Amino acid sequence: EAAAAEKQARIDSGKDVIVGVNKYKLKTEDAIETRDIDNVAVRDGQIARLKAIRTSRDSAAVQAALDALMAAAEKGDGNLLDLSIQAVRLRATVGEVSDALEKIYGRHRADTQKVTGVYAAAYDSAEGWENLKTEINAFAEAEGRRPRVMISKLGQDGHDRGAKVVATAFADLGFDVDMGPLFQTPEECARQAIENDVHAVGVSTLAAGHKTLVPAIIAELKKQGADDIIVFVGGVIPRQDYEMLYEAGVKGIYGPGTPIPASAKDVLEQIRAALK
Repeated sequence: EAAAAEKQARIDSGKDVIVGVNKYKLKTEDAIETRDIDNVAVRDGQIARLKAIRTSRDSAAVQAALDALMAAAEKGDGNLLDLSIQAVRLRATVGEVSDALEKIYGRHRADTQKVTGVYAAAYDSAEGWENLKTEINAFAEAEGRRPRVMISKLGQDGHDRGAKVVATAFADLGFDVDMGPLFQTPEECARQAIENDVHAVGVSTLAAGHKTLVPAIIAELKKQGADDIIVFVGGVIPRQDYEMLYEAGVKGIYGPGTPIPASAKDVLEQIRAALK
């Protein structure tokens, strides 16, 4: 994470040049055609297939295979791969096999710690950095606390390097920053945001789940009585999806190439506007 934060700071400050991103940019860029996938239809289709499998399979045989897998895992003998394949051949799902092993081994929890000071050390000579820190300090004086944001990863998106870099940079600027764990549901994310009393939730999306998961977190915040918490989004999002996200209630979208201080300044302004 430290190396990634330092590299991003050098790119954002212009010390490292990427042609077309932070130098020699085109005045106008051609729209890139992207394939549009209906995530809801894909999910509904998969759920229907899973239901069909579960109604047509031999449930007793599947359970016996899963029990054998758990027994082998608990005793430390037997070939777990072979037993997993046997269960799948009987139409056990990958999720059921994973759940069976989780009962014995538990589940890995990724470390969500962030590094501090690295982004600032590489960036602080750039114009505007100190001005933005002054604005954040002024916010803290006026509101009695620092602007607080939660950086989250929703759904099956495990690409967390970018999210950690953003969290590091925001913290170095003076934000209070919370990091959510990987693979959160919108409900879990909303609950953590409310418990931590944040001003904003930043969703990092790199796996094309933005059209379903981002509106879901906004709806969940409203459902839990916290529609004053703003939502902003960063990551790989096709331009044609921006309007849909804004209409859903997103306050800021920051795509690839957006300098982190620029996004931080905009988030601060959006938080101020929400508090009025």
